Amino acid sequence: MNPEEGRAAPALPLALYDRALSLLHQSPDGLPPRRGHSLAERREPGDPQLPWDEARKAIRAALDPLPDDSATLHRRFARLGVRDRHRHLVHSTVAGLALPAGQWTAARSLGRALTRTGTTVSAVASGIALLVRLGEPEDIPYLSTLGLLREFTGPAVEALERLDRQAAGVVSLAARPHDELRPLVRALCARDQRAVQEELTAFPVSSGRVGAADARRVVEAVRLPRLLDRHPSDTALLARASRLLVWMGRSHDDPTDLLAYRDAPELYERVVTRAGLLPPSLDNHAALLSLALDLSSGTGVLLDWPPGRRTALLESLGRLLAEPRWASTADIAGGDADDGVRARWIRRTGRRPFALPATAGRLHVEMVAGDPAHSKQVEARILIDGRPIVPAVFTHGPVNSPDLLLEDGHLRAGPEPREVQLAEARCTEGCCGALYVTIRRDGDQVVWENWRRSMSGSRETPPEVLPHRFDAAAYDAEIARAETDRSWSWRARAVARLIKAGLIETPDLLSRWDASRGWISSGLEDPDVTVVTFWYVPGLASGTPDGADSPLQFRWDIPDDGTPPETQAAAALRRLADEDPRTYGRVCGGTRKRAQELGFPWPPQAVGGRRRQPPEPRPR
Repeated sequence: MNPEEGRAAPALPLALYDRALSLLHQSPDGLPPRRGHSLAERREPGDPQLPWDEARKAIRAALDPLPDDSATLHRRFARLGVRDRHRHLVHSTVAGLALPAGQWTAARSLGRALTRTGTTVSAVASGIALLVRLGEPEDIPYLSTLGLLREFTGPAVEALERLDRQAAGVVSLAARPHDELRPLVRALCARDQRAVQEELTAFPVSSGRVGAADARRVVEAVRLPRLLDRHPSDTALLARASRLLVWMGRSHDDPTDLLAYRDAPELYERVVTRAGLLPPSLDNHAALLSLALDLSSGTGVLLDWPPGRRTALLESLGRLLAEPRWASTADIAGGDADDGVRARWIRRTGRRPFALPATAGRLHVEMVAGDPAHSKQVEARILIDGRPIVPAVFTHGPVNSPDLLLEDGHLRAGPEPREVQLAEARCTEGCCGALYVTIRRDGDQVVWENWRRSMSGSRETPPEVLPHRFDAAAYDAEIARAETDRSWSWRARAVARLIKAGLIETPDLLSRWDASRGWISSGLEDPDVTVVTFWYVPGLASGTPDGADSPLQFRWDIPDDGTPPETQAAAALRRLADEDPRTYGRVCGGTRKRAQELGFPWPPQAVGGRRRQPPEPRPR
């Protein structure tokens, strides 16, 4: 006997799909850990470290021509140095392959073989990428299992979205690090409909961790319109549906989540037409009013509505919330402070979404302050021909606040063209960009043109926006109206505006103290507090600043005392004139080292060496 024949055959690597099944069966509750299971990246001695450009070329070479079987692709990847760490390049390269219709059957078969029997991350990534384009219902179980591996969650969800949005939602939620949603995911995986209904209404909503993307995945995973139809008298379920719709439409999250949800108009229909079944309460009133704001001037306007249907639903909400039993929910005296803030918001905002002019001109600027329990932002929403322009072309953050667009006159059309920032990414422009437009006057017209979306390092192609022309007289009138509209505002916001105006008019009030104006607005934590910030640099007033590149930021909080805004602002300006604000403000930005050098205490809530502070200037 040949000695070689007597040796045991080397064990074949376990397919990653089988590994995923094994890990899933070993999980105590049938769910992956937070963020999903992870495969340790395999590195062999002498493993080539291909630069990204060379790796992309190697991947293209391995796929040209498309191999007939999975083993051939494994060998090509191994020979050319394509490894697990190249999975994202593999996915994007396969997504860009030219696949004539005559090759679809063979490519689909290869994708299935790779997802079922592939033993390397790069090979399985190729298979999933092929099924993103060519998958069929029989591929759903395999994609769902592979999606529970962290390396494949995003591509698997992308493939499942074409085939089964419920499965895509379950996989996406199972891989998210939200303990609040795990009981719901467990019920979904067990296909326990009673438990799904119970857990959907039970998970906490106050943590603020459930964003627009989570809300969409929940709605898709539970098939919410069908669930509502099966339980038409369940008011707790109806209330939760209204809140999920609100979360999906939140403009400070990604508006594409609402737009990507195909059944959004159907869900609006279910919620609004049954809203009268809800018990009148502050929470329910706030949720329905938030839906009305979205249907009147927010992302909800951009959905694919049947003619007249959105207007009819909005009018239905208007009639309901005007009923005495609903209007009285905002008549709160005393009680919880947060409830008082919310009640005052309802009283200020309650009729605004139902009062938009029926014959508005081409341009309308609508100031919208969101539910203070969930949003601390105020937007100057820009509607062109009745449609909000910002969420239609920029998905990374809401339109800027009235403080930025209107109080400084940025939207006015002057004699010279001017580029204006309309929106900035919620994570700052340096991260995910901003939206700009150039405004110029052309005779008896005003033109918005040269739309630009700054996007650091992004390969995304922004939507093309054509120039918009407005009648100059109507345009000027609308901007003037918006600039003087204070009906959306409240006392602390008005105090902030008046203090800012006073400091612009008399900058010496701060400069005498070696200080310069920072952002001034109502507080993000408490909207009934006016926040004044300023930057301190020793020697600034004398023209010999010491450490101008390392200023120290101070914050002065002014609680609303109930007197008129003019009285509060005048008192604040007098104090700035008479007393050094460093004696009653507190350090809130800069560096710990600079604070120690200048003899000021560093705030205990600071993290590391630099105080976390909202980017400048971002008043909301």
